[in-house]
Amino acid sequence: MVDTLREARSVLDVDIDTLDGPEALRSTVNVQLGLLIAGVAAMRALLEKGMPLDAAAGLSVGAFGAAVACGAIQFADALRLVRLRAQAMRDLYPSGFGMAAISGLDERRVSALVSQASAFMANINAPTQIVICGAEQALHTAMALARQAGARSAQRLPVSVPSHSPLLSAVSQKLALSMQDIEVAAPRIPYISNRRARAVHDADGVREDLILNVSNPVRWHDSVTLLYELGVRFFVEMPPGRVLSDLVQQNFPGARALSAEDARPEVILSSYQSVMR
Repeated sequence: MVDTLREARSVLDVDIDTLDGPEALRSTVNVQLGLLIAGVAAMRALLEKGMPLDAAAGLSVGAFGAAVACGAIQFADALRLVRLRAQAMRDLYPSGFGMAAISGLDERRVSALVSQASAFMANINAPTQIVICGAEQALHTAMALARQAGARSAQRLPVSVPSHSPLLSAVSQKLALSMQDIEVAAPRIPYISNRRARAVHDADGVREDLILNVSNPVRWHDSVTLLYELGVRFFVEMPPGRVLSDLVQQNFPGARALSAEDARPEVILSSYQSVMR
């Protein structure tokens, strides 16, 4: 972990500690960089303990950590790309937009109500757990429609930008320009794309996904379904949190999912060995 933090400090030329804390985390730039750094540090700690890595998937900015994990891009390049991505998102929508989570309605019903409200589908995290995005008024309208349609909950998320929608096409364009100077290799293991929920085995496929995931919905549930169909039965969620590992446990019987935030690398490795016996 120390080496990862040292590398991040060198590339970004900032004190990594300044990215954390309640006030710092009001910035999407700090949040996205923090997620990447924490994810890569945890992944490297697991690999050092001998944890095998069969495939990599990352939700939203986590895709950059997944690309590092599968050897498609270097960590230093991921840091620069994520900073560019986050700064462009912040500058494009400093206020007046955001995201909301709807639980209890399926994709078809949510798609209809966001269209009615002039909002957008952003993340399909589970069959009935979907995140939407858009302007503040559009979100309020969509949440009200969702409650009327019988949603268990519809609540605003502490996110200040309309991620994963056509509203961020300009960010994808900036990433495309920047990635012309980035070396992208064919992944050593399957990289699961955010946008298409398909296994990617070539450099161009990874490049396209990293460019376009910010302006397209994330099909996370479909991505995990694909991994399950490919035979994956042990999932490790990089920090922070355990939301995604909880979703695996709820929706995929027979799978085991742990959060790296909750267990030391040696405990995770031991659990993996028990599951795979």
